[in-house]
Amino acid sequence: MSLVKTPLIGLKADSFRHTLDLEATKTLKQIPGLDMMVRNLLGPMAEQVFYVENIASSILVGEKQLPHLHKLLLEACQILDVDPPQLYVRQHPAPNAYTFAMRGKQPFVVIHTSLIDILTPEEIQAVIAHELGHLKCDHSVYLTPVNLLILAAAIVPNVGTILAQAIQSQLLEWVRCAEFTCDRAALLATQDPKVVMSVLMKLAGGSPTLAPQLNLEAFVAQAHAYDDISKTELGEMVKSARTAQLTHPVPVLRAREIDRWASSTEYQNLLQNQGLKSGSATLSNGGWRNW
Repeated sequence: MSLVKTPLIGLKADSFRHTLDLEATKTLKQIPGLDMMVRNLLGPMAEQVFYVENIASSILVGEKQLPHLHKLLLEACQILDVDPPQLYVRQHPAPNAYTFAMRGKQPFVVIHTSLIDILTPEEIQAVIAHELGHLKCDHSVYLTPVNLLILAAAIVPNVGTILAQAIQSQLLEWVRCAEFTCDRAALLATQDPKVVMSVLMKLAGGSPTLAPQLNLEAFVAQAHAYDDISKTELGEMVKSARTAQLTHPVPVLRAREIDRWASSTEYQNLLQNQGLKSGSATLSNGGWRNW
């Protein structure tokens, strides 16, 4: 039996945005010309590159193509109050998903087949909802350079390396903070912290063979052990150096953050208040049901 979920009609991005995301965004906005560079210079090029890549090398999900994934997308969009983007499935050995939206064009989400292979349907929806969080929070301006780096590195490795070395540290810091916000979007859509943390656990060490054998409680304990490293100056220094060039926070840190937020009054009040706004409607088994 599927979990009965509360649709969050009228949900505002700032109601779940992580404080680190807010602070990092303020820092980015102080970089002169960054917004203009992305929208007017990188944007048009990125649109064409990503469009060609998706049409040529990915599968567009719809009612007649992988309808079970299409259903997960629509349900997550209804819960988060987001217009449905296009969803593509791409053959790729590295478990990953990403989002692109620029200049008023049709936004889209891409999920790699290797990620789908290790996840349950509920976990796939958590991934989709995480990507919807980027759209809900209008992260596209600053995500574009990062996604260009990922794509460039895959197509022309040397170019990707050069670009990665040139990207500003503030941008990487912002991206890591934005991921915390979008993990919250995943939780709001699935309304089950274990589902979101399980995705992170499988990203850390999952495979089609190992994924069913992983122990979530042990992974959560591992996440709390990661905190203990910061108790010494050397440990904190090593952690900072380890994450400085990453585009995502490490999985154990993301799991710890979602575990904390799921237990917070902020999260509980958000579900309760939005549920009242939506007339106490619930969503179950893919359809609306009003009590």
